[in-house]
Amino acid sequence: MTNPSPAAMQAVVCHGPKDYRLETIPTPTAGPHELVIQIAACGICASDCKCHSGAAMFWGGNGQPSWVKPPVVAGHEFFGYVVEAGPGAEAHFGVALGDRVIAEQIVPCGKCRYCTSGKYHMCEVHNIFGFQRIVADGGMADFMRLPATARVHKIPDGISLNDAAMIEPMACAIHTVNRGDIQLDDVVVIAGAGPLGLGMVQVAKLKTPRKLVVIDLVPERLALALAFGADVVINPATQNAKEIIHGLTEGYGCDVYIETTGVPAGVTQGLDVIRKLGRFVEFSVFGKETSADWSIIGDRKELDVRGAHLGPYCYPVAIDLMARGLLTSRGIVTHSFALSDWEAAFALANSLDSIKVLLQPGKV
Repeated sequence: MTNPSPAAMQAVVCHGPKDYRLETIPTPTAGPHELVIQIAACGICASDCKCHSGAAMFWGGNGQPSWVKPPVVAGHEFFGYVVEAGPGAEAHFGVALGDRVIAEQIVPCGKCRYCTSGKYHMCEVHNIFGFQRIVADGGMADFMRLPATARVHKIPDGISLNDAAMIEPMACAIHTVNRGDIQLDDVVVIAGAGPLGLGMVQVAKLKTPRKLVVIDLVPERLALALAFGADVVINPATQNAKEIIHGLTEGYGCDVYIETTGVPAGVTQGLDVIRKLGRFVEFSVFGKETSADWSIIGDRKELDVRGAHLGPYCYPVAIDLMARGLLTSRGIVTHSFALSDWEAAFALANSLDSIKVLLQPGKV
């Protein structure tokens, strides 16, 4: 197809820690089995903020290699409209020009032991949009190329812009809650009521646990958690979380603890309030190392500790639940900015004055 897009576009390009720049760069074009989408919105994730600030897990340190490969256009929580399809791309992805689509944040290699066994989200190569330019740039731009190995999903017309922008976080939330294997008589604690945590509250409520408890320091986020179905909310700055949870569980502790605060205290708190033989699910991306007494995990409680990474096989589920009105971005998406105002958007996203901040290239 002939590319109808302009020759140049605006993009937020990551060059290094605290070195992001709004630049004019060439608009991408589609090769065989590739798409170009016009970005409708791209969310700013906590990992974007930590990458911008220079967190060691992104840039290396303590013996770890650098995960980010600059220069690269940032952004992995994007969706947009198909404006160009390379040879064979429409049949390859099952889409047509004009369709509204989202691609999963990982671009699997398709060849490693994880990809060939169906665990593509743990791909050994592990290319992620917005952090490495090996396969394609990210979504904080006017346009974006989706390579042939991308995992692309159509978004129904009835899903609002804000909901569509939350599909990626909701897919992660679904995967995380599923890792908790919630049972009908479980007391479930979700620590952290940011965008991901509030998505997890909605998903966990659909599992109908006996009690759903949410812990956060921000009263407005706790109020939203209650609106989404939490039975009990706890502000650890003014309340004793362990005392309340033990009061709900005859002194045993919660059955499932989901950690999504991204701070070390969320981990140690969880080890304290979870019962023996409980299920501890860790989702967060931490900006620094976290230490804990591992004897709690083994000798004292024999916990089942499970990680949760990305949203494998959960994008269609998130899209379906949103289309049916069972998941919503209402109250979670709090602000949107034009691409040119990315610095103000990042500053707000990295504060407690927002929940989810979007960049909208078409916004003026």
